[in-house]
Amino acid sequence: MKKKNKLHVRKGDTVQIISGNHKGKIGTISKILIKTNQVIIQNLNLKIKHVKSNQQEESGKIINFEAPIHSSNVMLYSAQHNIRSRYKISFNNNKKTRILNKTGEII
Repeated sequence: MKKKNKLHVRKGDTVQIISGNHKGKIGTISKILIKTNQVIIQNLNLKIKHVKSNQQEESGKIINFEAPIHSSNVMLYSAQHNIRSRYKISFNNNKKTRILNKTGEII
């Protein structure tokens, strides 16, 4: 049985892209693709897809969609302090909480 891949980010986290064409841009994660270790960020890494018409009555379309980015190319971001950081896990009252290393902010 294969283990489930573990990512350092979750859906809804604010992240900053640290490499690639969109380096330095900030957004929130809308979807996670666990099998490929990729994430989809809202309104970032937009691609264009040309769709052919299926029937004579329908016309072709041009669709904009958000392409996935590998999870190693994004890092957690603190909007309050405007800084990106790694995180650590602490246990408070038998609950796991994620805390940013540089700022101490709870995610």
